[in-house]
Amino acid sequence: MKRLDHYWYSLNPVALLLLPLSWLFCALVAVRRTAYRRGWLRSERLPVPVVVVGNITVGGSGKTPLVIWLARYLREQGFRPGIISRGYGGLAAHWPQSVDAESDPRLVGDEPVLIAQYCDCPMAVGPERVAAARLLLQAHECNIIISDDGLQHYRLARDVEIAVLDGERRLGNGFCLPAGPLREAPDRLGSVGLRVGNGRAEEGEHLMTLQPEMVFHLHDGIRRTLDDFRGRRVHAVAGIGHPPRFFQLLRDHGIEVIEHPFPDHHRYAVADVQFGDGLPVLMTEKDGVKCRAYGDEHLWAVAVSARLPEVFGARLLSLLGEVSHG
Repeated sequence: MKRLDHYWYSLNPVALLLLPLSWLFCALVAVRRTAYRRGWLRSERLPVPVVVVGNITVGGSGKTPLVIWLARYLREQGFRPGIISRGYGGLAAHWPQSVDAESDPRLVGDEPVLIAQYCDCPMAVGPERVAAARLLLQAHECNIIISDDGLQHYRLARDVEIAVLDGERRLGNGFCLPAGPLREAPDRLGSVGLRVGNGRAEEGEHLMTLQPEMVFHLHDGIRRTLDDFRGRRVHAVAGIGHPPRFFQLLRDHGIEVIEHPFPDHHRYAVADVQFGDGLPVLMTEKDGVKCRAYGDEHLWAVAVSARLPEVFGARLLSLLGEVSHG
């Protein structure tokens, strides 16, 4: 991952060497999107509004906290949201799958289980988002669907698109795969309804900040705050798109960090989180849902929540109002 970050987030000979493949990738992506927009490939429209949350870069940018925020916000506004996701990394034998807080992340993916723990609304996952959404609509009285990480899943017609950008890494070197981290060309951002900057926002973006809420023990559920670990040395475990963001969060609270970065959606073994020195092990909540069965007395997960400005919610409701009125 560090090597890929070097290639994707800087100008270097390897990235330049891969530029012809990058141009080809961008061209194929553009042709595919055009095919859906012109009806050459068929998009399926659901009988309820669809809000898609995604990004145009490979790796995490903060979509999961935003999806949780959206589900809670829409419920407060009187909607009955359902959530769908791909279930990345899940090993279920058949799809789609319903998800709740007790689902096995090995079967349905880590992020869906985390979302289900915080959102009091139905959720389904599967590689085919339309099938997952139809499962929800058949079993529940949902009147709006939130699609997690589905910006490029054009078979599902959408009414509102929200793109999340990593405020620190932005668009990397600006190249499409494999020379850079982009799934689509940068001008794709001009067509989305809302843009969110995680940690730092530029013009035309809404700032999202992630605030630590608590630190809870994976074995017995005891709750602490990050300040309780201030001045202490800890092992920090992060299997997310950009682990340094988590490590810096801990350092900002005066914690001495021993870094243990892992690839996004890493499948943990017990040995990955046991270090034999008695120090606390702090990890992200996404990692925590996969390690909660280990029962180690040193394992803690750091819970964070998204904060967004009021104008973001108002703009979202305005876009949904335009959908409701045709």
